Amino acid sequence: MFLAQCPSCHGADAKGARGPDLTSGTFRHGGSATEIAKNIREGVAGTGMPAFPLQGNGPTLIAEWLLSLNRGSGDDRVTGNASSGREIFFGTGGCSGCHAVQGVGRSFGPDLTAIGGQRSVQALRQQISQPGQNPRGGNKGAEVKTVDGKVIRAAIVNENTFTLQLRDRDEKLYLLSRSDIAARQDLKTLMPKAALSPAQVDDVIAFLKKPEGIQPDLSVWKPAADFNVTWQRLRNAAAEPQNWLHYWGDLQGTHFSALKSITPANVSKLAAQWTFQFGGPNVEVTPLVADGLMFVTGPRDNAAALDAKTGAPVWRYRRPLPEYHANCTVSTNRGFAILGDRLYLGTLDAHLVALDAKSGRVVFDVAVDDYKKGFSITHAPLVVGDKIIIGVTAGECALYGYLDAYDAKTGKRLWRVHTLPQPGDPARATWAGNSADTGGAPTWMTGTYDPETDTIFWGTGNPSPDYDGTPRAGDNLYSDSMLAIDPATGRMKWYFQFTPHDTHDWDSSETPVLVNAPYEGKMRKLLLHADRNGFYYLLDRETGKFLLGKAFTRQTWAKGLDANGRPIVIPGTDPTPEGNYVCPDATGATNWNSPSYDPAAKLLYIGARDSCATYKNVTKPPVPGLPYTGTGDQADESIGGKGVVTAIDPFTGEVKWKYELKYGSASAGVLGTAGGVLFSASKEGYLLALDSRTGKLLWRYQTGSEMRASPMSYSVDGRQYVAIANDSALTVFALQP
Repeated sequence: MFLAQCPSCHGADAKGARGPDLTSGTFRHGGSATEIAKNIREGVAGTGMPAFPLQGNGPTLIAEWLLSLNRGSGDDRVTGNASSGREIFFGTGGCSGCHAVQGVGRSFGPDLTAIGGQRSVQALRQQISQPGQNPRGGNKGAEVKTVDGKVIRAAIVNENTFTLQLRDRDEKLYLLSRSDIAARQDLKTLMPKAALSPAQVDDVIAFLKKPEGIQPDLSVWKPAADFNVTWQRLRNAAAEPQNWLHYWGDLQGTHFSALKSITPANVSKLAAQWTFQFGGPNVEVTPLVADGLMFVTGPRDNAAALDAKTGAPVWRYRRPLPEYHANCTVSTNRGFAILGDRLYLGTLDAHLVALDAKSGRVVFDVAVDDYKKGFSITHAPLVVGDKIIIGVTAGECALYGYLDAYDAKTGKRLWRVHTLPQPGDPARATWAGNSADTGGAPTWMTGTYDPETDTIFWGTGNPSPDYDGTPRAGDNLYSDSMLAIDPATGRMKWYFQFTPHDTHDWDSSETPVLVNAPYEGKMRKLLLHADRNGFYYLLDRETGKFLLGKAFTRQTWAKGLDANGRPIVIPGTDPTPEGNYVCPDATGATNWNSPSYDPAAKLLYIGARDSCATYKNVTKPPVPGLPYTGTGDQADESIGGKGVVTAIDPFTGEVKWKYELKYGSASAGVLGTAGGVLFSASKEGYLLALDSRTGKLLWRYQTGSEMRASPMSYSVDGRQYVAIANDSALTVFALQP
């Protein structure tokens, strides 16, 4: 099988041709038979390794044969004592002064957690006893003198024709352009020859082959001196417009950039600067940028850190995923949260992972729930103080929603608030029988936080089953609602339900935008929310009181909203077995795509849709983990889900202007900027620049494929950039000099 598929790159003897030598025991992307087989089947993103979807157990047989090439010889048998090796590694041998294993140690040198599965005993012995002598190269270093006279002696992290990335012994990261370098001396390695006896080397190898007995003290966390995004910085993100520190840009969800170098007068000079390929489709990320580093996530929980100025990768994270319930989620990841020198990632197999921001090393990895039930996580977590807030998908597979808080240091769960009323909660009466047990109300999009009232605001999704309300008579709290949560305890302060007894899949996971502004003669703490059901809402965020509601696009299911914000439903608009025609369709009048609030123009910009559909229903029993949707909707293609970039006066609900697109999107959002330019992502692949006060088209760029993400902006060395992801790549723009 190997000879039939692999020799053109790896040679008939597997010793390498265009591709690497596979007989050395070194497998950079996972060294177990399972990981190698997965790489054969799916390929390796960001490399020249394509997918080979071989039938049956072909990939596993090839993987086992490759591993057999390094088994059996006397030189490759493990003879040392792993316990003694662990003591040497973290003690007298001094190895942990440069390297980490399972989160313990330092990040000056490579993380060695998986090295035992990637290299043979013989290769490890050579690296420890004769550093720098590996003919295939190793962990090289350099001594560099910069043009401003600084001397840096450090390990090479990455380099290409135009850039050089270094990490010194204090773990400080240097992102250099070749023009920054006055002189350079290459070093074969910075690793000293170990002062260990042959027996001690064998012990260290035994430990690296089976690194057990490590108990990291996660309660001790001292962020890096040169990279520390403190909670204070996160609270005051508006003071750092050069960075983009939250998924929404700030804690309040405004998705607005205070940068103003790009204006209606010069935006026509905007040009692409660099592109990063994710190596797979269905990219939906909004990047974070902090202190010159950009952090992105992609399909199947792959992630990377990039030089925000040049796009050069600093590190990549690749998570081996089990066979999760793809029918219960979308196979993507929308972004990171950041705190200190750590990044926080929710995964498709329902874990919360903390990564070291400068190296990509895993700090902790904790299960939020059992992915085998159908739970997953696709959104960016939210940082609130020393807590990481995260929700789950659960709306389409007879599951239940909740919101969790985890200790940012240790990953310990601190509280859980259920979005379906539990026994003893009077709201359980809004569900017929025990239908709340499988009633959905997922928490699948990132919420926002108000430091002034110390409140988390988080939207919930549809009740389950979608479309068929007959098994769940009642309002179905707390589905399709906005929840106000106490971050200290998880206590629900108040809720507001936008669509009681939803039968059209109108999740209320859209962004809760937090604004302080005068309303009805006094300054109020307000919450702005454009809902999937076609109505815009203004709420008092201290009390949850309904202040204003108005349709912002076509809707035919309600006569309007009453004095308390409850929809006045038109009879006969629920789905039936024969079908009922209702606007908007199930994708909604808007969706999870980012809106943007401009504090100077006092406008809320929304990526909206004009759509209708025929809704049908059927009743079937719930089976957790399997689709539980009660049929669905058939969109009216004569309308086609037209896109409408919409500017709303948030204090009156009046639509100030619209810019029409051929196709609307549930995921391509907008970005307002202080320069007076509104950037909009288009489903058709265009990044558009509109005049934020009039909606006039100023500039456009075709990225090459559909967009399922929202633009963001940042600056490096005083130069403003705009970044947007399309289906498979991130493109970054700036003004031409």
